[in-house]
Amino acid sequence: MKLSEIKTELKLLNQIAFQLPNGTLVPSHFHVTEIGKITKNFIDCGGTLRNETVVNFQLWNANDYNHRLHPEKLLNIIELSEKVLNIEDLEIEVEYQGQTIEKFGLDFNGENFLLTSKKTDCLAKDNCGIPVEKQKVNMADLTAEPCCSPDGNCC
Repeated sequence: MKLSEIKTELKLLNQIAFQLPNGTLVPSHFHVTEIGKITKNFIDCGGTLRNETVVNFQLWNANDYNHRLHPEKLLNIIELSEKVLNIEDLEIEVEYQGQTIEKFGLDFNGENFLLTSKKTDCLAKDNCGIPVEKQKVNMADLTAEPCCSPDGNCC
């Protein structure tokens, strides 16, 4: 989800809810403790120089059970961040405390913001000798047509 998309959704909501990949909701008294622009400059295992930039939201739970972040307040925080940090319309990455700091992608299902699982990957498979995965086909899913049928024009 891009920054412009969350801003559009926030304008339509009365309350904010973030849902973890396992279906549980982040406690409703969460805080957005940071919004930032993170740039990662790196070299992949194939030697290609790469650059990734994301907008980072950090969610945090405190013992402030009376706190509820309203959509208009989060929208104001986002707009201030855009102005002060010169943030463009980038993809959003969300940090949330699990066993350690966990990073998620962000999506929206019409009701909740969904924290989506992120996975590591090799960006230079062609240079590393990683074989391309062959597509697995279930033989039962194949529709067999006779090679020659009376109306088939093949004989």
